[in-house]
Amino acid sequence: MKKLAVFLTSAIVALAGLSPLAQAEDKPTEIRIAYSGAGTGGRPLSGGTILATANLRGLLEQEFKADGIKVKWNFFPGAGPATNEAFANKLVDFAYHGDLPLIVGRSTGLKHKILLSLGRFGNTYFVVPSDSEAKSLADLKGKRIAVFKGTAAQLTLARVLEKYGYTEKDFKVISMDNDTAKAALATKDIDGYITTPFDLEARGVGKILFQIPRDPKVTSVGTFWVSEDFEKKYPQIVQRVVTALVKEAQWDSDEKNRDQLFKFWGQAGSTPYGDYVKSWQGYTLKERNSPLLDDYYVAALKKAIDESRRFKLVRSNVDINGWLEPKYLNQALKDLKLESYWQANDADGNVKK
Repeated sequence: MKKLAVFLTSAIVALAGLSPLAQAEDKPTEIRIAYSGAGTGGRPLSGGTILATANLRGLLEQEFKADGIKVKWNFFPGAGPATNEAFANKLVDFAYHGDLPLIVGRSTGLKHKILLSLGRFGNTYFVVPSDSEAKSLADLKGKRIAVFKGTAAQLTLARVLEKYGYTEKDFKVISMDNDTAKAALATKDIDGYITTPFDLEARGVGKILFQIPRDPKVTSVGTFWVSEDFEKKYPQIVQRVVTALVKEAQWDSDEKNRDQLFKFWGQAGSTPYGDYVKSWQGYTLKERNSPLLDDYYVAALKKAIDESRRFKLVRSNVDINGWLEPKYLNQALKDLKLESYWQANDADGNVKK
């Protein structure tokens, strides 16, 4: 009897010692995804990225349905700064960010790992009210230009102004979100704004002052990241999320889906269907929907870090070392046999030879 008691006691102790492993969660109850942006009027959807399409098509919900894992989406009208705030409050596992808020978050100590690229290239349009007499940026000196401060749009504006020899100090720069800025163009409460122009032109609200065709030095890259804590705890879940999004990137990159893709994205209302059709002319879907963390992505992020400091949009430096985690993307490309599907770009944005 004594031997049995000793055996049982030893077994209980052994099980207690193993309990952290035995009881460790191998999957979360939910996956919380933050999208830095929302549709018109705060609609809980968006467009322009493979992540937006994955939401509209329910791709991640399908992936995790059998596991009983809920996918929770948060679309923030407050864009990148709102995503940073939510993440700081431990409410986010994965997120889409533009370059400036991504860098701001990192500079303030937010811990995440970059998983894949979400969008690149495109044209840049500077729009003014339809009856504006301005012929160039010089005619707008001292006048009101709108931009959503703290977002990637602010860094884009800084690049555009610098390209023509100006800074924000040469204008009255007012912070407005996309919906407000478009309304302000109509009421002539602002004198200029960077946005797609075609719907505004059709409605007689605005017109193009100038446009910058594909210029990798002006446009930026989008980013999809995971919190360091989530990645350490659930690496297999991270892999499944990334693999699902790479599948989505393939669908979004297939030219036969072009019209359907723009119809999906147009549902958000912030950028109408027709604006996608016209602003994406001259680009292949593969070119703009590449998920690759290639030389161009890395160079664009480094440049954005340098510009954020130079334009005094962040105070502390950001080290890119250890920030990117490409193993999940590389595994997804291998498993899906897509290793040669997208062409990598060099640091200047050209197809890598």
